Amino acid sequence: MTEMMKAVRLHEFGGPEVLRYEDVPRPVPGADEVLVRVHAASINPPDLYLRDGYRALPPEWRPSPDFPLILGTDISGVVAAVGEHVSGFSMGDEVFSMVRFPHDLMTGSNAYADYVKVPAVDLAKKPAGIDHIQAAGAPMSLLTAWQFLVELGHDAPNPFQDFDHAPIALEGKTVLVNGAGGGVGHLAVQVAKWKGAHVIAVASGKHESVLRDLGADAFIDYTRQPAETVAHDIDLVIDAVGGSRMERFLSVVKDNGALYLVNPLGFSGRKEAARRGITVSTTQVRSNGAQLAEAGRLLDEGTVRVVIDSQFPLPEASAAHERASKGGIQGKIVLIAK
Repeated sequence: MTEMMKAVRLHEFGGPEVLRYEDVPRPVPGADEVLVRVHAASINPPDLYLRDGYRALPPEWRPSPDFPLILGTDISGVVAAVGEHVSGFSMGDEVFSMVRFPHDLMTGSNAYADYVKVPAVDLAKKPAGIDHIQAAGAPMSLLTAWQFLVELGHDAPNPFQDFDHAPIALEGKTVLVNGAGGGVGHLAVQVAKWKGAHVIAVASGKHESVLRDLGADAFIDYTRQPAETVAHDIDLVIDAVGGSRMERFLSVVKDNGALYLVNPLGFSGRKEAARRGITVSTTQVRSNGAQLAEAGRLLDEGTVRVVIDSQFPLPEASAAHERASKGGIQGKIVLIAK
């Protein structure tokens, strides 16, 4: 008889109201997979884009998945079963992961559920010094900051540019993080600081005290003054926001400096950047259990902290997506599965 579990499923694209909490078959791990009993899962922008059918993309790029599907990539939980080829993980281990991303970008990685099967290569032991809520908030955002600022960690083709992203040395450099209050941003601030940079955080004023506590050396409230009118002589800008007018940050970057774009779609400043020798680069974050374990040591020792914006029980995933859609998020939104 098929064992069942609870999960949040999508039967059609739409707003937060289309998310349904219901009974579904429990997954069975393959030979190279681990079954994880999920304690917490976090919300990331791709969850919102997929729920909405990626309507911001050109029609030919939009997904045509087989419904129903289960959203979510980031989890923390406990190993419930291991595949026959898996070593390094055992029943009862506390683990965390970004699951099969971007491989399941258009279909969902099944994290909004009581159980999820995870490729062993995507999995890492949960840092003992943090709880499941903080651990669930880390994977996608921390791996994004890590792969942009520390080590790319893969040789997959870059979907956004014809060269590999290559992090620059940050020791003694001045780094500006735009969108510093959000999931990627607040972790990028801390990783850049750990790497020896002087860090300027750009966010709305409500985030200032938290970001200074996390190590930001300076703060710009963009609601009071545009960052490009205040900052100057920056070695690296990492823009975690995207949208229109990203090219405005070229004016604050030194000649031969760098601008990293977490969401590069719509950037129109490549000619100016080339003229001034500024490296404009981006990458697609990818699951990597080994990197997550390495970055997890910073979480374990408290060098890097995950800020939690809000928590919702898994059955209230719709309300969590409503919160995400309102913006002004400080850190991460987390779903509690147990």
